[in-house]
Amino acid sequence: MNERQVAVNVTLTVPPEMERKLKQAANQLGLSPDSYIVQVLQQELESRLTPARLSTEQTELLQRINESLSTAEWERYRFLLAQRDAENLNDREQAELISLSDKLEEANVRRMEAVAQLALLRRVTVPELMSTLGLIPAHA
Repeated sequence: MNERQVAVNVTLTVPPEMERKLKQAANQLGLSPDSYIVQVLQQELESRLTPARLSTEQTELLQRINESLSTAEWERYRFLLAQRDAENLNDREQAELISLSDKLEEANVRRMEAVAQLALLRRVTVPELMSTLGLIPAHA
């Protein structure tokens, strides 16, 4: 400890089983229980206060999850859907709507594959990851 650091005494009340585990873990590292607790607290605080850094793989998967139609394609797709719903779609527009629908479906498949891969990497379920990322299933 240097001159700027001041020791603070803290009293912890822990169940006997936890005390046994603390002593065992400290002993395995050759530390006193107090030193072990300080080390664990330090590691926990550092991990919580240090911004999370994504691996290259996670970054790439998140980019794939966010890929979709361009803004112009979405606008055209919505226009064609409205035309279809109003029964004003000509043959050329019908073919264009089918093409855009196929493109959207392919993008969604790639996105869900990336979601599944990212869930595996993070060791969470797909629904948990979707909730974390704010993704809402189309059928919801």
